[in-house]
Amino acid sequence: MKLRKLALAATLVAIGGAILTTGTAFAQAKEQFIPVLSYRTGPYAPNGVPWANGYVDYLKLVNARGGINGVKLSFEECETGYDTARSVECYERLKGKNGGASLVQPLSTGATFAITEKAPVDKIAVVTVGYGRSESADGTVFKWNFPIAGTYWVAADAILQAIGKKEGGLDKLKGKKLALVYHDSPFGKEPIALLQERSAQLGFALQLLPVTAPGVEQKATWLQIRQAKPDYTLLWGWGVMNSTAIKEAQATGYPREKMYGVWWAGAEPDVKDVAEGAKGYNAVAMQHGAEPQSKMVKDVLTMVHDKGQGTGPKEEVGQVLYMRGAMSAMLGVEGIRAAQERYGKGKTMTGEQVRWGLENLNLTQPKLDALGFAGVMRPISTSCVDHMGASWARIHTWDGKAWKFTSDWLQGDEQIIKPLVKTTAAKYAADKKLTPRTPADCQS
Repeated sequence: MKLRKLALAATLVAIGGAILTTGTAFAQAKEQFIPVLSYRTGPYAPNGVPWANGYVDYLKLVNARGGINGVKLSFEECETGYDTARSVECYERLKGKNGGASLVQPLSTGATFAITEKAPVDKIAVVTVGYGRSESADGTVFKWNFPIAGTYWVAADAILQAIGKKEGGLDKLKGKKLALVYHDSPFGKEPIALLQERSAQLGFALQLLPVTAPGVEQKATWLQIRQAKPDYTLLWGWGVMNSTAIKEAQATGYPREKMYGVWWAGAEPDVKDVAEGAKGYNAVAMQHGAEPQSKMVKDVLTMVHDKGQGTGPKEEVGQVLYMRGAMSAMLGVEGIRAAQERYGKGKTMTGEQVRWGLENLNLTQPKLDALGFAGVMRPISTSCVDHMGASWARIHTWDGKAWKFTSDWLQGDEQIIKPLVKTTAAKYAADKKLTPRTPADCQS
């Protein structure tokens, strides 16, 4: 009897120890933390909300698929209102949470400029998909910045190429007049250097027309356009500025088919209130457009929304800005996955390890197709020298009801863009007294 009691006691101790061990292991199991800097309030909310919904839904989809080699993602949103100071506050508040931020996507060029100074100290990669500092494509100077999939210089060059094709060749732009209506902020000013370079090379006149944020008052701007009669007008706007510009163009009789927006001025919120009045309006699409039939969208609907876990309305899933948020999240996640390939599958990655993963992305077409992005994107491959990884774009046009692609794939002209990146990055390095990375550092 005594022996039976001792055996029972030993068993209970063993079970208790197992429970304690399991509990400790569970408590120590880490998730990969991703801060979400978003803006769901203020004048930019109509555009910021669908981006944030797509971003968060994709993170939920990754978890629904089992995580990154079993590592689940955690995230926390912080409202910035598209304000640089508030964006920096959000970054500071979230960067050390839950084991530390894997990476940060500021969703603001102004915030990108500010956080760029902090990233090397904090060892957190700054991922700016299709925005941010154009010269940060040079990874030898901007070790922690990743303008993956394209920059504003790529966008501006793609628009000029599209206009050139419409005119019968880029040489036909000689003597033409182009106007740039731009958000008077670091974001709006980004394409100016490329456009000035192309203006000198191709011989077109460039008129620069800044618009004070948020852009609800543009009557004086469009009066200037009516007087100057530019052959084409580029719109570098965001939020309410875009629909206001299209309405003013309609009111002044400026042809919408001669307007080309940046990709932040080419989504459903920009045109839906104008509808038929915006018909013919064009915008550059960096890789994707509206993609309601993509496998990724179908997966989100079945694995996230149908389970009652969707972040926003079901009907916006697959729209332009939703897709941009989802694509941005995917590129960050794939940076973490690439890091795991080197530093350990199924482990959480540090900010430094994620930085290496982002610098060694190799998203082949089969990989993109497997992720649900077939027909949406072209391959992206980054390196120490090239933190952009691709420079593909298309033009889509509003037909009064939906966005439709109206061009073949266009590629930013490297003969123009690369020297501009190199000289501007070199100036930044000189100003900040930075030594460009050595080949040895590129291997680290």
